[in-house]
Amino acid sequence: MSQLTIDELNNFFSENFAVRPKPWPVFTEVKEGFAIMEMEAGPAQLRQGGFINGPTQMAVADQAAYAAIFTKVGSVPMAMTSNLNIDFLRPCIGKKLIAEAEIIKLGRSLAVISVLIRGGSSNKIASRATVTYVLPKLRQREH
Repeated sequence: MSQLTIDELNNFFSENFAVRPKPWPVFTEVKEGFAIMEMEAGPAQLRQGGFINGPTQMAVADQAAYAAIFTKVGSVPMAMTSNLNIDFLRPCIGKKLIAEAEIIKLGRSLAVISVLIRGGSSNKIASRATVTYVLPKLRQREH
């Protein structure tokens, strides 16, 4: 069971990242160690040909990974990205971006998350990211 609900995650992101460009990404599914985030792409996120650009895919991968950590250990605002690797496999087609984040490993000081991204008009994976977060020292937590 997730430590935070969909509403709690969406509220946290809207309150703490208010300077993000609109349209806002939203979480549509969460469970322990897993989160799905969707975002409607606006003109600023599209390349010629209607493809969602790489920086947008990277930003959404990072945010979805951050949320996946929250589903496992609760709100840890001071968790920081230490590494993000992304493979762009094919153009991300459509005006919607869907990111599925799943924790691969959660240790005492690091979390490693896999994020699969696709365009809303395709079932094919457009990019695959591995994101590592440094976790703040927390009081005893269960894994």
